[in-house]
Amino acid sequence: MAFFSEALTRLVAELEKLPGIGPKSAQRMAFWMLKRPMADVKALAESLVEVKEKVTLCQECLQFCEGDVCRLCLDPSRSQAQLCVVEQPSDVLAIEKTGEYKGLYQVLHGALSPIDGITPADIRVTELLQRLQKLPIEEVVLATNPTIEGEATALYLSRLIKPVGVKVTRLVHGLPMGSDLEYADEVTLSRALTGRREI
Repeated sequence: MAFFSEALTRLVAELEKLPGIGPKSAQRMAFWMLKRPMADVKALAESLVEVKEKVTLCQECLQFCEGDVCRLCLDPSRSQAQLCVVEQPSDVLAIEKTGEYKGLYQVLHGALSPIDGITPADIRVTELLQRLQKLPIEEVVLATNPTIEGEATALYLSRLIKPVGVKVTRLVHGLPMGSDLEYADEVTLSRALTGRREI
């Protein structure tokens, strides 16, 4: 890329840092931006800065929100008796799209993976246990991804939660092993929620 300008080379290098973006995709995106009107590029840049300045973690469920507490945690119509535990904030959106689940959420921000050195101390297990003490939870729905890491996380959490006397269920039917929740379609996720089982 020696024939590119320094500014363009730097932009491509920054775009390559995005997940799923390789060198060719980064170049296409950079060239696309060069063709766009200045107002469009400024709007994109401003939205990137704004999201970093305004979006934080909800103090309750740890999903992304603007303000201290997210809309779902503040919604009085949501059941305080159910807590759905997911790996990432994007999983909350995937489950919400089904329209099946009406309880609260807890985001772990990861899954256990001893091979990668990710232990319970690296994900938000402490916050989950604190939330269980604070709320009148009757059922914890473990909606971790159907991967080896997700299964290990669900098993670990069920062993921690069961002694507290809370019912622990797991999503089943329709979620293929090795997939991520955010990529599952709404019908599949809906069936997995209604067909969850106790573990």
